[in-house]
Amino acid sequence: MHPDEIARNMNGVLRSVSPGRGEALLPSPMIQNHAAFLHLLDDGALVCTWFGGTLEGKSDISIFASVLTQASTAWGPPQRLSDDPSHSEQNPVLFSAPDGTLWLFHTSQPSGNQDECRIRMTEVVRDPADPLKLAAPKGRYLDLPRGCFVRAPVVVRDDGAWLLPIFRCVQRPGQKWNGSHDTAAVGVSHDAGRTWRLEDIEQSTGCVHMSPVALGGERYAAFFRRRQADFVYRSESVDGGRSWSVPHATEVPNNNSSLAAIRLRDGRIAMICNPVNALLSSDRRASLYDELGEDDGRPDADPSGGCVPVWGVPRAPVALCLSNDGGHSFALRQSIEDGPGTCLSNDSTDGRNQEMSYPWLLEGPDGAMHLAYTYHRRAIKYVRLAPGWDSAARRSVS
Repeated sequence: MHPDEIARNMNGVLRSVSPGRGEALLPSPMIQNHAAFLHLLDDGALVCTWFGGTLEGKSDISIFASVLTQASTAWGPPQRLSDDPSHSEQNPVLFSAPDGTLWLFHTSQPSGNQDECRIRMTEVVRDPADPLKLAAPKGRYLDLPRGCFVRAPVVVRDDGAWLLPIFRCVQRPGQKWNGSHDTAAVGVSHDAGRTWRLEDIEQSTGCVHMSPVALGGERYAAFFRRRQADFVYRSESVDGGRSWSVPHATEVPNNNSSLAAIRLRDGRIAMICNPVNALLSSDRRASLYDELGEDDGRPDADPSGGCVPVWGVPRAPVALCLSNDGGHSFALRQSIEDGPGTCLSNDSTDGRNQEMSYPWLLEGPDGAMHLAYTYHRRAIKYVRLAPGWDSAARRSVS
């Protein structure tokens, strides 16, 4: 679809496109919408958060949210949950704390300088008189080093500690961030988010967007996007998230774009991603922020001692990958949507960008699968797959 056609359909109305599948394009006043995250509330309502503005990295990028109540056939109006005119506010995630408080975590950076990013934590309050309405006060920055980014929510450890998956955009003195020295880490809080310390994951250069999944007992697996655009990487913890193994490659391709993983009620791991990598496409672009037009004179970071990031590999198809062995292998991959996936430009107005990326997923109490992802950088697309969505796939591999 052309961006104007996409905009005309950004009304949040759920429509049936095939048996067992419903879709909607979420409403937004912004021309660029990216990095969707889904969260299920206690009353069955869904909240979708994302960031929107004119162009990723610009200071008009803010956090938005919309609510879909359980009985509704349309998403509610978009609401701005952040508004710092000097920073690009990105990558929102929601977390319901054990005491019932709903927290929003998001990044805040000046321009395209991800190595100067800080993480903000804000309480989100739902209006008891209007279930579609959310409010978020100003919040505060976490006491973590600059350059920390988030994409996945807090995990509560068995001792009550909060574990926040983080990737570090490491500063190189006198050089501009380009992703060449990014590493994985975990933020740990023992006082419900008031104070934090950082624990690095060893030998994780290039591994970002950590998505941890509980496997049962004290075992966790975590899955990573890769700056090198080669494969999804996996790490494991056998002590409740206190330590993590060195990440290693799975067989699932990765295009240096986001992914998300959860454990289904039947014990399988479901991962949503773009299973394509640099070996499968020659498309390349200079960097993530090469369209901002803000040159501060610094050279790009020297990759020596780090990695060479690959940008521009197509961001499509969107696929659900299923694992029966804790994420060691993903034998079943179910296509959600396909297309060119062209992402050589971040522009949302001229139709050059055709990516379907940054997906999130969750399983409803009834077994339905809820998905959200970027659609051509113009809209956030929501997809609902009815319970039994994988029955045909189950039969095909039995």
